[in-house]
Amino acid sequence: MADTELISYGSQSDLRVLVGDERLSTPIRVAVQTCQPGYDVPTHCHPYIEYLIILEGAAEFRIEVDGIQTVRLGQGDSVELHPGIWHAFTTSDKEVTRLLGIHISSERIVHYRSGVATDSRGYRTEGGAPMEQAAPGR
Repeated sequence: MADTELISYGSQSDLRVLVGDERLSTPIRVAVQTCQPGYDVPTHCHPYIEYLIILEGAAEFRIEVDGIQTVRLGQGDSVELHPGIWHAFTTSDKEVTRLLGIHISSERIVHYRSGVATDSRGYRTEGGAPMEQAAPGR
């Protein structure tokens, strides 16, 4: 995995892209997100199906279907999120959480609720300024 793209969300989380690229050469995008304890992912949705699998740690998901449904997932648990379903999550405040995310799309598309700063590629930024992106192999 050392030669794959690493996207930083600041000091609390990063995303390691395993499958997918800017050329849109794959039909899906797969990444592992590592989150420090208590990391909060803001409410967002995608125009395609997304699968999230907890590899280690735990997270509380808030999914907006007929109101807000809250579900706590632990290691080995997964969730399937359909197109246009607003969702957010907060990781365990006691341990690092790693999630495998599978986007059923060649292009990563994320729609955030207002007030979330992103860079030119749509990745969240910390404090409104783009995060440094590690080069492959770093």
